[in-house]
Amino acid sequence: MQPETSSRTADTHAGQGRVSRGPRPLRVLMVLESNFPVIGGGGAESQVRTLALRLRERGHRVTVLTPLRDPELTPARIGRHEGIPVLRIAYPRIRLFGSLVLWLRLLAFLARHGRRYDAWHVHIAHHLGALTTMMGRRVGRTVVVKVSGWWELKKGLLRDDGGFVARVGQRWLRGAHALQAISHRIEAELLRHGFARERIVALPNAIDMRRFGVRAAPPAEGVPTAVFVGRLVPEKGLGVLLDAWAAAFPQDGRARLRLVGAGPLEASLRAQAERLGIAAQVEFLGHRSDVEHLLREADFGVLTSTIEGLSNTLLEFMASCLPVVASRVSGSEDFVVDGRNGWLFEPGDRDALARCLADAVAHGRAGLHRLGCNARADVAGRADLDVVVDRLLALYRGDDPARVDAPAIPLTGG
Repeated sequence: MQPETSSRTADTHAGQGRVSRGPRPLRVLMVLESNFPVIGGGGAESQVRTLALRLRERGHRVTVLTPLRDPELTPARIGRHEGIPVLRIAYPRIRLFGSLVLWLRLLAFLARHGRRYDAWHVHIAHHLGALTTMMGRRVGRTVVVKVSGWWELKKGLLRDDGGFVARVGQRWLRGAHALQAISHRIEAELLRHGFARERIVALPNAIDMRRFGVRAAPPAEGVPTAVFVGRLVPEKGLGVLLDAWAAAFPQDGRARLRLVGAGPLEASLRAQAERLGIAAQVEFLGHRSDVEHLLREADFGVLTSTIEGLSNTLLEFMASCLPVVASRVSGSEDFVVDGRNGWLFEPGDRDALARCLADAVAHGRAGLHRLGCNARADVAGRADLDVVVDRLLALYRGDDPARVDAPAIPLTGG
């Protein structure tokens, strides 16, 4: 395959219903550190799918390059997922040696085939991302590196106590054409680690607003429903959520809570709800594929995480016209504004969370819907899929990151 040579193409802005003339279509290589696709979905993997599908709609070509980490789930080394070409690098399952083989095969692929693509977009800033960035400079490709979460900053190459490999990896990552920081807290951490301000672009995860229609105002009667969507794991703070729920609504029927997702904590959370006397108010729905439908039935969302990069669930809540009770963590603090589209509390603060929950329910279903309309407008202005894709295309074409880093739309309470 060779890059397209036509100088002009129709670039379709599907979300806006218009067609404009733009530069030639691009070939984009998206590099992941994890499996693609992932059953149940992961944040980085979900974003790769969302971006790739919209770029293809707009006439561009996207290929995903990923390690073959789970041959039982994804045995094919070359395949397609929803029409997206996926190339998987096989390597032996031997500690250290396997990683070395994977790294060498990645470099060999990029050296042999990397020039077929106009831009390389790294979606996790770890070992494969650093190697991709280094090779991109060698072969003259535009490389955009996304710092997708706190894992890279606390446990990955960007951690403070990294050794020799981490220091080399950071040096290579600094050579990227642009670093995509999905939250302002991640942007600040990159600056603290010595990354050049002019290469950092504050660009959030994208949300396809077409998936989540504008809801009609719900009837005033009925019990307000809160919804959580995600894995039932410790970092989601669900134990604190149940404690706070019991404090805010002790053994009464003023509200109900729906937990959507599966995970290792399900049994202990069910036991906790029984012990607190709120089991009748809490529904465990397990993993569901009809999340959009469930969000249409809810009145507000809850995100009680102790750590995040930028939660895709947060964006889905807001796109669904749901105000959000959220912990003040990376990403959530950029979008949730007290009194305008939701409530913020410090992670792990049970009493503060209980007050937020009580205030949300006190607004009633009509009041929650008004705040939810603000939430949808706010997320559309900053994270709508076409808004994000337009800025990424500018980076892929080599535009100055400082010019692409448009100021965020300010949000104000009220």
